[in-house]
Formats: sequence, structure tokens, C-alpha cells
Amino acid sequence: MGELLRRIHYLLHRRRMDEELQSEMEFHREMAGRAGQRSFGNTLRLREQSREAWGWVWLDRLGQDLRYAMRQLSHNRGFAATAIGVLGLGICASVALFAFVDAALIKPLPYTEPARLVAVYEATTTCPHCNLSYADFQDWKKASPAIVSDFDVWTSRVFLRKTADGIAPAPALRATTGLLHTLGITPLLGRGFTAADGAPGKPHTALLTYPAWQRIYNSKGSALGTTVTLDDTVYTIIGVLPRSFSFAPRGTMDFVVPIQALSVCEQRRGCHNLYGVARLQPGVSTESALAAMTSIAAGLEKQYPASNRGQGAAVISLNEAISGDIRPILLTLLGGAVLLLLIATANVSGLLLVRAESRRREMAVRSALGASPARLLRQVTTEALVLAFAGGVLGSAASFALMAIMIRLIPQSMLGSMPYLAGLGTNWRVAVFAAAVSLLSAAVFTLTPMIRLPFGHLRDELAEGGRTSAGRMWRRFGAPFVVVELAIAMTLLAGAGLLGKSFYRLLHVPLGYDATHLATVSIAIPDSLYSTGAAQIALYHRILEGLNSLPGVQSAALTSDLPTQCNCDTTWFRILGKPWNGTHNEAPQRDVSVAYFSTLRARILRGRFFTEADKADAPPVAIINRTLAERYFAPGEDPVGQTIGNSDLAPKSFRRIVGVIDDVREGGLSDPAAPVVYYPLDQDAEDYAYAVLRTGQSPESMLPAMVAELHHIDPRLGTLDPQSMRQLIDGSPVAYLHRSAAWLAAGFAVLALLLGAIGLYGVIAYSVGQRRREIGVRLALGAQRSAVYRLVLAEAGWLTSLGIGLGMLGAVGAATLLASSGTASNRGQLLFAVHAWDPAVLLTVALLLAAAAALASFLPARRAAAVNPVEALRAE
Repeated sequence: MGELLRRIHYLLHRRRMDEELQSEMEFHREMAGRAGQRSFGNTLRLREQSREAWGWVWLDRLGQDLRYAMRQLSHNRGFAATAIGVLGLGICASVALFAFVDAALIKPLPYTEPARLVAVYEATTTCPHCNLSYADFQDWKKASPAIVSDFDVWTSRVFLRKTADGIAPAPALRATTGLLHTLGITPLLGRGFTAADGAPGKPHTALLTYPAWQRIYNSKGSALGTTVTLDDTVYTIIGVLPRSFSFAPRGTMDFVVPIQALSVCEQRRGCHNLYGVARLQPGVSTESALAAMTSIAAGLEKQYPASNRGQGAAVISLNEAISGDIRPILLTLLGGAVLLLLIATANVSGLLLVRAESRRREMAVRSALGASPARLLRQVTTEALVLAFAGGVLGSAASFALMAIMIRLIPQSMLGSMPYLAGLGTNWRVAVFAAAVSLLSAAVFTLTPMIRLPFGHLRDELAEGGRTSAGRMWRRFGAPFVVVELAIAMTLLAGAGLLGKSFYRLLHVPLGYDATHLATVSIAIPDSLYSTGAAQIALYHRILEGLNSLPGVQSAALTSDLPTQCNCDTTWFRILGKPWNGTHNEAPQRDVSVAYFSTLRARILRGRFFTEADKADAPPVAIINRTLAERYFAPGEDPVGQTIGNSDLAPKSFRRIVGVIDDVREGGLSDPAAPVVYYPLDQDAEDYAYAVLRTGQSPESMLPAMVAELHHIDPRLGTLDPQSMRQLIDGSPVAYLHRSAAWLAAGFAVLALLLGAIGLYGVIAYSVGQRRREIGVRLALGAQRSAVYRLVLAEAGWLTSLGIGLGMLGAVGAATLLASSGTASNRGQLLFAVHAWDPAVLLTVALLLAAAAALASFLPARRAAAVNPVEALRAE
């Protein structure tokens, strides 16, 4: 301990102790006289021995190396700025993308023991992750206590909240009372739900989310115990949820209310509108839970064949259920960022190799003066660490700005379903990642110049500075870096090209209708005011009459679901007279007004559209789409006039098919066309609807008038999400995923192209510089300058061809991974209607890269052709 303290004392007072040592040695030399000085020994050596005894020599030498490295970089500011900037660029992209991956995929969900939370679905052949029915949920819960300790269900709901200014939409989570306990959430204020809060007939209670508590109640504790009217039902506020609480599957919400009275639909076992969340018993795996739930579902299938036939179970981790769709794009972009980092590292390594060539004589002199190989290696390592540290700091700092930009590019409507991004930023995992990539870069930067250290050819280096072998050695070690850069650039360019083409194909997929000049708005209708079908139908007619009277409106219609959104809200059906093997025929069901198809400009293939005669008291009718007709009717068979019914073929469910329309894409842009059945709204009224309006002017300009007209018709109506149809399509999750992937990949590809071209320019320029004497001799012997062009461009062409060839293989491999990415929901697939080996894309990007390479190598070739033979030979 005393030795350690003494060394620390020397380290802290080094200058003073050195001065004392020097004065003491001078004193002793004076006292010893001229004769004694000879026996006194070498002063420098004695001072070094004293320092070794007093302090840490390695620390002193490290300080010397650091100061020398800093001086070297300050004397070569252009090299230092380029190397640090290029490395910082690569680290910035990779750290920012890793931060997104960490927030979405690595960081645990903000719930108690999140690894034990699973999402539970019912599964059919057409719907692998379907909603649960309440009756099935109750049976599953009773039969699975050995598998799950808690099991709850939830659904989304938008209430109409009565305020002093009128009616305001209030997004809410409607769940069984144990959901928050299952997640491990405790209210910030008040209490959570108890079983009594979910009992039918008990007073209605609600929990406030933290944002709603701030916005509606100004964060006042007095909000507890107050009442709020939602859909004309009075709820008592019993608690406020913590600020950190979020439930990504629901997204943004103001209230959480218990499932108390079941709706008419929920009272049927065949009504599927609930999502399941369960907590596994300790030691139970997701696979074991899936096997158990599948066994329970098989039992229910035998017990209730009419409603549960062909219905299995699906159990996945809650983390996968929340972030599964975004996983492919994040991992793909992180891969692109890592490739960009590799290019940056290769580029800096090339610069270091060039610099090592120019410092070979300096290193040889230092070696001749006594510097050991270890000393030279330590100096090279120190300089690499300084470069990597500076690049790492710069890249990490820039990654904050990049993260902020990327967050702003995400629509607010999507951020609500990505609450995990609220914690985006630097944490220990991101810091470790940044440190790791910096250290890896430092390792590469150390190894690269080490190749050219003059360990075994000291005499040659001192005599000629390695001049004769420099060009050959450079081509041997420097050219591979450029080939790697060009190959990676080719891979990134091809990936960006495929994603861009995929995005273009996605936006131009046949919709089956004209999406231009369509304005839409969602209408929430209070149950208490329009509780009967007759009242709802009367309201629909008033709405259509009012919307059609607006100036500039060509036609208006209502539908239960907007097209190009989802293949949800399905119905089970059978065709009367058709053989049936017991499986469910499932198709999305849409309830539409008379002018719906003409407003969309959908095409009728057979029969007719709905007419005013298809009223509530008229014979029930239906229209089917082309896919349903082709799948369930024989070729040449006319579906018009046939009868369609429910899965039991109950006579009351019979409807006559009066028309077949061309496929209107109901699901997402990347979803395949599905069978769809349409019912007239007058014969199947709902308590919610979407208004669709076609206008000759900008649809966005019509939105305020639409909302105002709806409130004029009935101020108690709720209106949500007024948007044009084009905005809905462009802002859909699948379009956003494809667009953001294409743009970010294109950004990486442009940077990769730029860095690759710079790397090639550096190689060719350095090669020309080393071959200046050779070129001078060739010209002196009568070679044409065009031959010099060919000599230089041929070298560049060989490197470019090799890089493009290797890049082609990498591009096809990477694109194959892209094509296989995605989830069962199909939203995560990044390639749409594009092959991984798309020849047009590969050829285009190869030509683009070749053109950039030709431009980058033309300048050195021109400089080589301009060499004056006399001056070149004289200089040598």
C-alpha cells in the first residue's frame, strides 16, 4: 500500500519531484568535482532509473505515445478530418439503428416479468392470429390454470365523451378487470379494478391514463371520484395510471374501462372481437402453453362443432406480438448500417495504408535509433485508438441527431402503437455497442498499417524508402479494401433498388377502385340515441342527404369499413346447394349504402349494384366479389341468383346474390385479394360507419365541410380521422414500413456509393503516383497518351468488375433474406412483387456503380496521361 501511495504521489507531483531530482543531481555533481563526475554516470540514464523507481513507466510512455499521436494527426489535418469524419459517419448510422433495435426488440417490456407474458389467439387456416370469443375465453381460462396464472382479454373502443363544448371522441381500452394485474401495473393514484367492477349491474368505473389526466383534469388529484359521461353512460374515475404505462397493442388512449355488460355480439360464441393476454406459470414455456391451448381448442371444437370447427390456438410472446411487424425492417436497416460501417472502416484502413507507405522511412529511422518492434506496434496501436475514439465520440454524438430526425419521420398516429420508442436514447447497451464498434475499428486500424512496418527490411527502407516495391505492395494490400467497398456498395445499392421498386409496386397495386378525389371520415354513433336498426337507418339517410348537398360533391356513401385497411370483420358463410366438407368459409363482411360502389367507381362484373329498392323490409340480398365467385363457384357458373347463408344455413340468414363486382382491395396493400361479401346498409345497420365522399376538387379541402355537416345533422355524433383516401393509403402501416425502409436504405446506398467511389479514387490516384516513373518511361519511349488512359482505366475496371461481381452475389443473398422476412400478418415483409434476383434492378445499379467508378478513376487517368516524361525521369 505504501508503494502504491508513493507512486500516486509521484504521479500527482511529477514536475516538482523532477525539478527536485535535477537540482539534487546537479548539487552532487558539483560536490563530486570534475574527477568524480566520470564515476557519477550518465545523467539521463540516472533520471530514467529514478522515474522507474518512483512511478509507472508504462503510464509515462502511454502519455508520450498519445502526445505523439495527437501531434501526428494535427500535422496531417486533412487525413485526420477525413478519417474521423468517415468513421464517425459509419458509427453514427450503426449506433442510431442499434438504439432503435434496442428500444423495440431488446429492451424488456415495461411490465412485471415480461418474459412470462404471452398473447393468445384463436387460429384458423385463413387467420393464424384471430380474435377470441368471450365464451371461448371463459372456457380456455377455466381449463388452463396449470399453464397460465392470469388470463385476460381486451378490445379497443372509442367512446363519445360529453364535454362542456359538446361531444369529443375518447379512445379507450376495454378489458377484463384483471388485465392490469396480469401486466403488473399499479395505479399512480387511487385504486385498480376489482372483480366487482366487472360484475353486471354494478356502478361503472374507469381509470384515467396519465396523458388524459394531464390534459382533461390538469393533473389534479381531485379527478378521483369525479364522473365522466362516455356514450351516455356515467363512469366514476377511481384511479390514474402511472406515467410510464403504455399498452402498445391499443396505442393512444384516454380511459381504461372494465368489460361489464357483454354486447349482443359478445354473447355469441361465434363472435370474435377480443384479444387475449396471459401470464405463464413459472417454468412453463410458450411452446408448452401453445400445446395446452391447442388441446383445449380441440376439445371445444368437438363440444361446439357449429361455431368452433377448424378453430385452433396460437400463443406467442407479448413482445413478439407488439414488435413483430417492425422487427424485419429494423434488423434490415441495422444490417445496412453495419455494411456502411464496414465501408467506412475499409476506407479509413485504405487511408492508413497510404499513410503507412509514406511513413516507412520514418519508422525505419526510429527502428535504427533503437525503437523496438513492440515500441513501433504500440505507437501504431495508440494512433489507431485515438482515431477510433475520436470517430466514436463524433459518431455517437451525431447519432442523437439522427435518432431525433428518424423519430420525427414517424407519423404521430403510429407512434401511439410504438410506446417503446419513448425511451429511445443512450443506455448501457447502446454505449457498449458504440464502444465495441469503435474498438473493432481500432483493431482493424492497428492491423492495417502493421502490414507495412519495416521489421525485416531496415537497410532497404533506409536506402530507398521501399520506393521500388511500394506500388506493388499497395496493389496487393490496398486494392482488396476497394473491392470490399465496391462489393458492399453494390449490395446496398441493390437492396435500396429492390426496396424502392417494391414500394413503387406497392403503391401501384390494383385497388379495384379510383382512390383519387375521395374524402373519408369515421362516424361514431351514440348507442343510447340510435339503439334500433330503424333509428340508425334513418340517421344514415339524413347523413347521405346532408353530404350530397355539400357544394362540389359528386356522390356520397357509407360503409362499415373503408377499403384498403384490413381483411377484418369477417363472417362465416355457406352457399346453398354446394357440397360442404365441414370447414368454415370465412370472408370479410361489409355493410354499404346504395351509392357505395359507384362512389368508389368499382366495376360490376355480373348482375347489378344495390338499389333503393333493397330496403329493410325487402328480400335480403348480397353482392360478392370476383375472388369469392371464382373460389366457390365452378367456371362458367353464374353466382347471380344463388343463395348465400350463415354456417348453419339457417333460413333467416339466406340472401340472394344480385351482383358480382371486381375485387376491391379490402385488406392491406400487400395482402392478397380475399373473398368479400357486401350487404346493403339498410338491411344490416351498424352503430358506426365511415362516410366516403367523391368530389371534383381536392378531397382534403372537403374534410372540414364534411365534419361540420355531420355535426350540423346531429351535434352528438363523434367524428374521427378525417382524411383523404390517398392519405389513408400512403399512411397505412405497410406503406410506411416500405417507404421508410426504401428511403433509409437509399440513404445508406448513396453514402456507400460515395465512399466506394472515393476509395477507388484513392487507390487509383496512389497507384498512379507510385507508377509516375514507369509512365514517364513509357511516354519517353513513344507510348501514346491514350495507352496511358487504357492502362489506368483497366486497373480501375478490373477492381470495379471484381467488386460488382462479388456485390451481385451479396445482393442476391441479402435480397433473399429480405424476401423471406416478415410475419404471419404479412406486414413485415419488405419485398413485394419483386424477385430477389430482379435483373432490371441488378443491371441498373451495376451500371450506376460502374459509372461512378469510371468517373472516380478518370481523374487519376487524366493526371497520368498528362505526365511530362522529362520531369518525371528527372524527379526520380
